[in-house]
Amino acid sequence: MPGKRRQPLDLLLGGEKALTVLAFILALMARNPGCFYLLDEVDTALDEANVNRFAGFLRRFGQENQIIMVTHRTATMMVADRLYGVTLTPEGFSQVCTLDLKELPREEEIWTKLGSSAKLKGKG
Repeated sequence: MPGKRRQPLDLLLGGEKALTVLAFILALMARNPGCFYLLDEVDTALDEANVNRFAGFLRRFGQENQIIMVTHRTATMMVADRLYGVTLTPEGFSQVCTLDLKELPREEEIWTKLGSSAKLKGKG
């Protein structure tokens, strides 16, 4: 990891271990590309800064690869093109919900359209 000295894996903290393993997995995926990848809550042990770092890697890697990601982390969801969720209806049935994020403007685009004065009013 950048800025860290070399040490055995068992001396790393939980989030550091997870990020090291994720870097290794992404390196393997880049070296031996597959048709799609399924990642199930691999970002769970990461702190917020490393989730954002991982989400950036995921975004860049996902431009050329199809990735299915199971997660509860907002930062990871924000880099997705499409979200799927399952909810329970009042009648007790499961219902699949889909949200196509490519059709929604990103936060930066919203603030750009509103102008910087609106951003200051909204934050203060």
